[in-house]
Amino acid sequence: MSSVSQARSLGKYFLLVDNMLVVLGFFVVFPLISIRFVDQLGWAAMMVGIGLGLRQFVQQGLGIFGGAIADRLGAKPMIIAGMLLRAVAFALMAIADEPWLLWLSCVLSGLGGTLFDPPRTAMVVKLIRPNERGRFFSLLMMQDSAGSVIGALIGSWLLKYDFHLVCWAGALLFILAAIFNAWMLPAYRISTTRAPILEGMRRVLRDHRFVTFVLTLTGYYMLAVQVLLMLPIKVNEVAGRPSAVKWMYAIEAMLSLLFLYPVARWSEKRFSLEMRLMAGLFIMSLSMFPIGLVDSLQTLFGLIGLFYIGSIIAEPARETLGASLADSRARGSYLGFSRLGLALGGAIGYSGGGWLYDAGHRLDLPELPWCMLGVIGLATLFGLYRQFRQRRIEPAMLSGH
Repeated sequence: MSSVSQARSLGKYFLLVDNMLVVLGFFVVFPLISIRFVDQLGWAAMMVGIGLGLRQFVQQGLGIFGGAIADRLGAKPMIIAGMLLRAVAFALMAIADEPWLLWLSCVLSGLGGTLFDPPRTAMVVKLIRPNERGRFFSLLMMQDSAGSVIGALIGSWLLKYDFHLVCWAGALLFILAAIFNAWMLPAYRISTTRAPILEGMRRVLRDHRFVTFVLTLTGYYMLAVQVLLMLPIKVNEVAGRPSAVKWMYAIEAMLSLLFLYPVARWSEKRFSLEMRLMAGLFIMSLSMFPIGLVDSLQTLFGLIGLFYIGSIIAEPARETLGASLADSRARGSYLGFSRLGLALGGAIGYSGGGWLYDAGHRLDLPELPWCMLGVIGLATLFGLYRQFRQRRIEPAMLSGH
């Protein structure tokens, strides 16, 4: 086996172990934030939504800076520093008894993610061959699903004793992840050139097609982020007990482990990435409309399962499509900027979702936030359709057809 092939093979195992530690650390804490502060402490959902939105916006909105710095300095120092900063954020969250402390901990958590997330994604693109990326992203998603259930189970069990233990467990997992990267990750360069930081950022911003695609995904992410805010609140509301939230993540894990990789293998031979992304988003959007009217836990879990099926179809295609559009000369910058849609969608989805949830209860219209999310999903689908259709028309016009 050549040294390059050996590095790729070992790199896959490294990426899987690293991803499991990060996923566990995240899901021990974040699914329980809304339950802790809304249900147990009686805060308004909007207050918690602002904190979650800040984390999302800071982590993903500043991703282009984290990616550009990683292009210049390499992946390893950025990843280690980011993971340690997130551990500090979780320790601060443990003592949050005022909204501003929660918001500060969420901002620090987002800054940590800004440092480690773009270079970790760029490492996947660097180490995995292009024809294998779709399947590898599917494997990572399967791992995310299993890790989310295990993390939520650990967090739910610790929450019975003390929320401090939940946060300390998340901090410990990120410290272990930092140690693992310091020990095992070689000092790889993630881009083919070591360009100045601003040059990498300018290269992305001049790519209007890529920028438009990323910004359109804002609506997609407004739906996706509700698995950490409104869906846990709704499950807790219908079930009457916070422990039921873990079954929501169990459904995701079961569906992902059963279908994610086979669906990716089957669909990549028959449908374009664009078609798979739009089909998944359509299913996710439709699942939103009835949720506000549901008072049966079984029906609610059925709709959540439908939402996850849409995500299983869309997410590997979205990730692979974004990676395929990245310029290898500024890979970190591209993959950092690609998170801007998630930043905007997360900030709007969390704070706006929390506001709509509160407003729906005040107006006795519990279906209000869910119908709005469904409409946003369908509008995003239309935007993506127009972009993809334009891309097909342009080459045909240039070739004279």
